[in-house]
Amino acid sequence: MNAPHLIYFADPMCSWCYGFSPVIEDIHRAFGRALPIRVVMGGLRPGTDTPMTDEAKAQVTGHWRHVHEATGLPFDEAVLDREGFLYDTDPAARAVVVVRREGEELAAGYLGRLQRAFYAENRDVTSAETLADLAAELGVDRERFLAQWDAEDAKMETWRDYAISQRAGVTGFPTLVAGPNAEGAFGVVTRGYAPSEPVVATLRDWISSIAA
Repeated sequence: MNAPHLIYFADPMCSWCYGFSPVIEDIHRAFGRALPIRVVMGGLRPGTDTPMTDEAKAQVTGHWRHVHEATGLPFDEAVLDREGFLYDTDPAARAVVVVRREGEELAAGYLGRLQRAFYAENRDVTSAETLADLAAELGVDRERFLAQWDAEDAKMETWRDYAISQRAGVTGFPTLVAGPNAEGAFGVVTRGYAPSEPVVATLRDWISSIAA
């Protein structure tokens, strides 16, 4: 993309990214397709192969309560109570990458849908079947999704996203970047959660500055 756009570094199983999802929706409402958003998967906990301990669950749900206090979004902590649950963020991130092939706007919407499913609806987004069901809700062909999701190239594409995130110096999620400006540079809009009003205001000022 050479026109002004946003790059959103996020993870479907990042609670502060879930908290930021209404902000992404507000950006869409404010600017529509005039300011496209490209989602890049950050890689929160890809490849985790150890079931969560009670201590780990308590730590994670403590973070979730902070997000709830800041945003008012609902959480269902029972999602972590599945026997042997692996907090592996790679399956859901790969699902977003596969849906992104259908379009950036659809990928951003799917990311938000995954977050609601995991945090508010007690659905296991490490499951291929759940990921496919949620993709189908947005009109993606279920069988094609499953075939692509399980393919080696999708796995490699997802890990390339993680590498892009690292090379960009992203150290936490969500991170929102805007660009290019007149000099072709990108700048950080926010590192970490921020409410809609200041984020949208910053973007309005930025768009005005590059249009002047």
